[in-house]
Amino acid sequence: MSVRSWPGLVDLQVNGFHGFDVNSDDVTADTIVALTQALWAEGITSYLPTVITASEDRILHALQAIVQARRSDPLIAHSIAGIHVEGPSLSPEDGARGAHDAAQLRDPSIAELERWQQAADGLIRIVTLAPERAGALEYIAVAKAQGIRISIGHCAPALEQVREAIDAGASLSTHLGNGIHPMLPRHPNHLWAQLAADDLTAMFIADGHHLPADTLTAMIRAKGLQRSILTSDSAALAGCPPGRYSTPVGGDVTVADDGRLSLSGTGLLAGSGTSLRGCIEWALANLPFTEDEVLIMAASNPARMLRRPESSDPDRVDVDLDDGVHVRRVVVSQTTVFES
Repeated sequence: MSVRSWPGLVDLQVNGFHGFDVNSDDVTADTIVALTQALWAEGITSYLPTVITASEDRILHALQAIVQARRSDPLIAHSIAGIHVEGPSLSPEDGARGAHDAAQLRDPSIAELERWQQAADGLIRIVTLAPERAGALEYIAVAKAQGIRISIGHCAPALEQVREAIDAGASLSTHLGNGIHPMLPRHPNHLWAQLAADDLTAMFIADGHHLPADTLTAMIRAKGLQRSILTSDSAALAGCPPGRYSTPVGGDVTVADDGRLSLSGTGLLAGSGTSLRGCIEWALANLPFTEDEVLIMAASNPARMLRRPESSDPDRVDVDLDDGVHVRRVVVSQTTVFES
């Protein structure tokens, strides 16, 4: 058995996992606690629960459930490093909006952001939006002043709109290469603009479905290791058996034998069917990057993005690398939370 000790994995985009859904109508603190525990077993020691496009009431409900979960246990609070709100100010165009509910998309509202932060006890760390939405630039500037990172995603902007968003304070790209039109002009297009921007750190989904290996390799090389982050974008159906499911996000979703999640009848992706551990496993098997380089993108870089302080007793994950990545022990805040 080849056991290695890794830093705790940090995932900046988790919609759900193993049946636990951040965005379900009936999400509770217990749901979030159970989700966190399921992620511990995958080696994820810190993450951002990700609340997606919905009515304001539903977003506020999800934020309050997350806050209540953190209050229930200091280890849960340690692992929930903040909240990522993906939407609702995204492109309304098919393809670019992905699985987000078109009926709930709307322009960014600073007043709504303030209500989110109040409900979330100030825990919102990232907001994903389309920079072409009306009022986006003022919103980005206000969010940055509050310590919130704005990520460009699910969008169809002109090149100057990408540059204006960066000048206003946008600093991330959400699952770059996905959440865009299936066909783009060869050049110029906003994908190249984001890859070329040194002021943007890019999040990538390395699950083998969202981006082919050669595409992801070229994108990481364009951004550089220090500006690349691996994230899962895992959905509630991640880790569930193959079949067809009815979900609050996307409606009918099919889980394929290989774990791919797609909107039934369309083939469009409906989030990722694996955890960040699974993404690392795929990356190590399919990308030309070393173990240390992959961990920079899956642990060090996202931890730095969250401004988590260095500790003499950091979160750790012991993994067995014989035939994949198998988690053997997880330590969170000096406490063993999982062992197999």
